[in-house]
Amino acid sequence: MKSILNKKNNANIIVAGIFALIIGMGIARFAFTSLLPSMLENKLDISFAGLLASINYFGYLLGAIFAIFIKDVSLKVKFFRIGLFISFFSTIVLGLQTNDFVWIVSRFVAGFGSAMLMVVGSSLVMSRLNFEDKTKAMGIHFSGIGFSIVVTDILSRTVLNYSSWENAWIALSILSIILGAYSFYILDEQKNENFVKIKGKAFKIDSFVVVLIFTYFTVGIGFVVQGTFLPDIINSIEGLEGIGSNSWLLVGVAGVPSCIIWMRLASCYGSVNIILVCMVLLIVSILIPTFTSSLLLNLVSAFLYGATFIALVGLFLNLGGKIANSNPVFLMGALTSSYGIGQITAPLYSIALIKKYHNYDSTLYLTAFIMLLGVIVLYINKNKEKKYASN
Repeated sequence: MKSILNKKNNANIIVAGIFALIIGMGIARFAFTSLLPSMLENKLDISFAGLLASINYFGYLLGAIFAIFIKDVSLKVKFFRIGLFISFFSTIVLGLQTNDFVWIVSRFVAGFGSAMLMVVGSSLVMSRLNFEDKTKAMGIHFSGIGFSIVVTDILSRTVLNYSSWENAWIALSILSIILGAYSFYILDEQKNENFVKIKGKAFKIDSFVVVLIFTYFTVGIGFVVQGTFLPDIINSIEGLEGIGSNSWLLVGVAGVPSCIIWMRLASCYGSVNIILVCMVLLIVSILIPTFTSSLLLNLVSAFLYGATFIALVGLFLNLGGKIANSNPVFLMGALTSSYGIGQITAPLYSIALIKKYHNYDSTLYLTAFIMLLGVIVLYINKNKEKKYASN
């Protein structure tokens, strides 16, 4: 029992970080996607669903920007814990209230809490881990994003089989208490131990950093359309009605090992090279539903989506942490902010295009094109990564 409560143990730190990602990314964010088909039948229309998604991402964006300015370790711990509480309260209210305004407020604060657990929490994990090279360990940490989809989707499905989506939200809030208690305990401020005190020294923002920020913006756009609507996209394809929920579970299953695998490859072949491969595969996954109704190919699309978008989060944030090693939360926050702007933008143009054309094809085409711009810009500048190789 003492071993799992050891706050300096690397394995415990990683587990606490994964639990935090399950709460911040799974419960406060991705559970909405999992429960969306059921809520569309009983509570929401597609326009309001898109609005709620953008509101959630706006909260996430503000949280990421706010995280940039949290330099003191004790403050990081406090806001990380605030994120845990926010995620619980913003989740349980969805099961107890149906008022539209309450839902808008709830999704906004859930986004802020999610950023605290993702950006600040990942920074705490990176700082606490006692490894010389933390790339592989952070790959395991970011696999928690995949776990977050799998765990919340399975729990949501189980509750929906016997009850309502309202009770699914309540069950998710209970899970957040159980997992959050461990993260709250392990990721506290460790004085005079292996907790690295990050002073927040500024680093030079050069052209490569700007390229990374822009490219991650396009990845945010590439993530969010399927991240919000994937089950409904699959369900809207003739002959694939009812398959959407299964596709979302496949996304999570593919995502669990993706960070570990891709980040190991990144340590061998360079982060930017692997990022480019992942982005191209993500573009392929976005386009598949536009040209085929094949069950197999659309499941491949879901698999590729899960195997790439989660890894891209880990790859970008890990690279950002290495570039700004004096203050990883700063560049992590800047990257996440650009990602967040992309997430806010995509649901808004998606709603307009879906209403106009009554399908998802035009939305997916535009999303793939924007991501392609990111691929081109990063490819042109990829050799600039070499100067950070020693970091």
